Amino acid sequence: MPVGDDVLVEEHLRQLAARLHGPRRLRADLLTEARHGLLDTVEAYRDGGLTGDEAARRAVAEFGTPEQLAPAYQAELAVAALRRLALWIVAFAGVAAIAGDLTWHGSSWSGGPPPPTGYLLLSRSVDVIWTAAFLFGAAGLVLVAMTARSSRPGFTVAAHTTGILLTGTTLLGAMAGVALFGWSIALWDAALSWPPMIVGMLVAGAAHLWLGRTAHTWLLAARPLVTR
Repeated sequence: MPVGDDVLVEEHLRQLAARLHGPRRLRADLLTEARHGLLDTVEAYRDGGLTGDEAARRAVAEFGTPEQLAPAYQAELAVAALRRLALWIVAFAGVAAIAGDLTWHGSSWSGGPPPPTGYLLLSRSVDVIWTAAFLFGAAGLVLVAMTARSSRPGFTVAAHTTGILLTGTTLLGAMAGVALFGWSIALWDAALSWPPMIVGMLVAGAAHLWLGRTAHTWLLAARPLVTR
């Protein structure tokens, strides 16, 4: 195919890509699929007797403008971003519930006097926050499946609300977790040399950063649908 045809198609796709936000792999797959469809249409018009430039112009016009196409593509990206966020939060909350107590099990200070009431309250709050996050994540997965099967706007609104709740609980859980680890170190000097504690801090820190990036991706994907 002549280079001029490719240039027109690629410029059209570039304008569309500039309007899309969300998971990079899915975004690339959607644009690749659109490119193949456009090029196939151009080739069909060329086989019908049109010149290369005219075939490309007609294919692009038939495809639709970036403004017309972006909402549908963006909706798919937002759903995929929510699914990813919900999956990661469900996984993290489940692992944290099982492995959290192992951080303290057998520690040198576990047989000493009990920690302050405020510390115990904060510890329970962390458990409650991530239990809520697990439930919101499970609800998000259900809503994602329902959104894929139905175009009813109520499912989309509920999914968006769930995404906001997931993002909020992720932020709150990270803040509470940092506070709990910091208070633990202040109460027990040996915590800094306790291997399960060190491993727990490193794993939890990496997981929170990953969840933060995933939540940020969802926010970017969902924002165009809210502001349009």
